[in-house]
Amino acid sequence: MGKSRRTIPEELLLLALDPTTGTTAQPQTLDLGLAGAQLVELAMAGRIVPDGDRITVVNPRPTGDPTLDHALELLRRRGSAVRAVQWIGGPRLGLRQTYLAHLERCEMVKAVPGQVCGVLPTTRYQASDDCTNSAIKERLDAAIRTGVPPDPRTAALAALAHAVGLGKHLYPGNEGRSCRSRLRDLIRYDPLGGMVAHAVMDVQNGMPTTQVRTGSRPTARPAARPAVVTGMVRAGIR
Repeated sequence: MGKSRRTIPEELLLLALDPTTGTTAQPQTLDLGLAGAQLVELAMAGRIVPDGDRITVVNPRPTGDPTLDHALELLRRRGSAVRAVQWIGGPRLGLRQTYLAHLERCEMVKAVPGQVCGVLPTTRYQASDDCTNSAIKERLDAAIRTGVPPDPRTAALAALAHAVGLGKHLYPGNEGRSCRSRLRDLIRYDPLGGMVAHAVMDVQNGMPTTQVRTGSRPTARPAARPAVVTGMVRAGIR
């Protein structure tokens, strides 16, 4: 996988990065969102396929992205399909720091050492390319304000941003209320991203990872997801 474009986990973390404080919004839930974003990216790369509420590895060939390849190898080792909520809620926390280090190695962010209260050491992060980062937000803005159906990557990013609670970070205050509502509504444009986003929210809400989702949310219908992934693979999305 080349670096001509950013992956969905990378974009989600960059959206969460506050340019003023150098920290990430929603740190408690961002790990879950990043785990879900890895599933979406691997599905779009043709490495995994959703079957109902489960994820199956269909192509273990590495993508070339070390963070995604590590996730793919962990999925492969399971030896059988795994439920999305089990994967997202599994003991693999620390993805936020893993991706911050990854983005630093890729020179997408710069680590700035500092101190809290003049004593405790801390690290803040600054985006290396504010113009490119602004373009990520502009994609969401366009989908929200124009009403034009977004592409699957943007729809999945929007679904995950909503799932981890970035709406108030991206569109704060009363003036951002309608944009936050529309951000949530973008979930319907990508069944795969919608399924993963709902799994992220289920984990946050304390749903047991062994429980099978039986709700009637239209974006989580099993029959729609394989067709979406198949269509993306046929369209050459790798």
